[in-house]
Amino acid sequence: MKKILSVVLVMLVFSGCKTKDLKMSTAKESAATEKKVVVYQVFTRLFGNKNTANKPWGTIEENGVGKFNDFTDKALHEIKDLGVNYIWYTGVPHHALVRDYTAYGISNDDPEVVKGRAGSPYAVKDYYNVNPDLAVDPTKRLEEFEALIKRTHAAGLKVITDIVPNHIARKYEGKSNPAGVKDFGADDNVTVEYKRDNNFYYIPNQHFEIPDGDVPLNGEKNPLIDGKFDENPAKWTGNGSRKFKPDQNDWYETVKVNYGVRPDGTKDFPELPAVFDQKSYQEHFAFWQDKDVPDSWKKFKDIALYWISKGVDGFRYDMAEMVPYEFWSYMNSSIKMKNPNAFLLAEVYNPNEYRNYIRLGKMDYLYDKVETYDKLKDIIRGQSSPDELTKIQNGMADIEHNMLHFLDNHDEQRLASPEFAGTPERGKPLMVVSATISTSPTMIYFGQEVGEAGNEDAGFGKRSRTSIFDYIGVPNHQRWMNDGKFDGGQLSDSEKQLRDFYKRLLNFTIKSDALMGEFQEIQSINRQNQAYDPLLYSFVRWSDNQKLIVIANFSSEKESQFELKIPSEVISKWNLKDGSYVLVDKLYLQNKTYLNVKNGEGVAQVKIKPSESLIYEVN
Repeated sequence: MKKILSVVLVMLVFSGCKTKDLKMSTAKESAATEKKVVVYQVFTRLFGNKNTANKPWGTIEENGVGKFNDFTDKALHEIKDLGVNYIWYTGVPHHALVRDYTAYGISNDDPEVVKGRAGSPYAVKDYYNVNPDLAVDPTKRLEEFEALIKRTHAAGLKVITDIVPNHIARKYEGKSNPAGVKDFGADDNVTVEYKRDNNFYYIPNQHFEIPDGDVPLNGEKNPLIDGKFDENPAKWTGNGSRKFKPDQNDWYETVKVNYGVRPDGTKDFPELPAVFDQKSYQEHFAFWQDKDVPDSWKKFKDIALYWISKGVDGFRYDMAEMVPYEFWSYMNSSIKMKNPNAFLLAEVYNPNEYRNYIRLGKMDYLYDKVETYDKLKDIIRGQSSPDELTKIQNGMADIEHNMLHFLDNHDEQRLASPEFAGTPERGKPLMVVSATISTSPTMIYFGQEVGEAGNEDAGFGKRSRTSIFDYIGVPNHQRWMNDGKFDGGQLSDSEKQLRDFYKRLLNFTIKSDALMGEFQEIQSINRQNQAYDPLLYSFVRWSDNQKLIVIANFSSEKESQFELKIPSEVISKWNLKDGSYVLVDKLYLQNKTYLNVKNGEGVAQVKIKPSESLIYEVN
């Protein structure tokens, strides 16, 4: 979900996270896996679309749409072969959209509370079914997704899908609810602003009014576009706006879910004792068994367990920090009791709350956006020094395994766009550092590996990001897809070389022992060398079985040649005796040099090209 600054105050009120009240452990979280993990995020609606028309505000007939069935065995094999462990199928739950599916028993959505034509995947309309756009036969859309889960597993990959806990579509209709499941708001007392077991917050005696702003569907005529939307009383908007007429920058297409946080920010549910930052998920699960919790908690737990029972292996939680961490303890511990290996990833942007959501909320991973991602973006845009990466890494040493790294996703500007790295090649050193500096998972966004720059004006969605609101094609990805052959047959030579780079890098990371081991910077000692360019960054990673030296050149113009120093502290930890050791770059197996150790200190002569990175293994 795209963030806006006005949301910050709402998050402070509703997160229910008060770090100062918690005695936190600073002990390093142990790595949960023996090797690094790679997540491939794919916007499901766009992946298999072969149509290249890309007309702004285009319909499905004009611009096309991808289907679950487009993820063929061949496509999944190629994704696996890229060096991927998990696929995050983004935008699968049935969300509000502008298309007539009434023949299938699905009501139409009012374009005035839908963003774009294809709709936001974060305005979920029915949590127990999937987007009908994604099915060849909408009556069998759930069966088609279940078949995709099985194909994905057969390809040796695991499945992640979205859960959006903070808000749902303004017109939620659970057409596929299991027996006994009531819709959100079905039993709410709508005469009051707040009641603990209400699913929503209300604005009594006020009708909802559509915000002023852009004309829906770019002015296209539609029988539902009449300047009004029937919601009485009005509900709070998804980002926490309490206005019956939200602003156009509010998340007006959604309503906020009530988790038992009163309008003044106080909690109306049992709180976790502080010692629970040290407790296992089993102990968290046991804690909640005799507790009375808000109705929304139960509804979302049941939704999560429903998809776990379908074979989904984990979830990415949208705007998780707008929901109290006590709820996450309740839900995540329930999930882990069903599947101890479930992959639970949360969108959290407040560094002061990271440890709360990991240790009290029992999240496996959080986005490392505001620190590592933002710093790398600043570096490549000439706004920061690489030296500051060390401070970030050391500052998160106790939770570095839990901070998922990425450079591209559906919310952010494309790595290859002019607004970010400018070219795919300038993004290479960022990718190497992001993927190798910590033990955390690495995530890439489909098309990133072939240099997709997000240049399309899709309609509601504009250039630099691949639109999540429109029916659109993704040109670089489509060239790799090659009319469904998934063989890269239409890629340019530079695009093929880029994908080869990603394939080499990702496959190396998921097999490396050292990348699940120790980290130490060697930047500061090498910065003293005048020949060591300001846009270089270096560090070492090691385990008992493998020792690596990583050097990245963020300059896209300057080749550097210098003497790299490996300090005595590292040489001692590596138990290297005086002598000469071969260093071979593990990416291309071509760049070779020697580490010469004398009197317990090491030096190596290094030559590195513009935008090149070297991952030397000590032999």
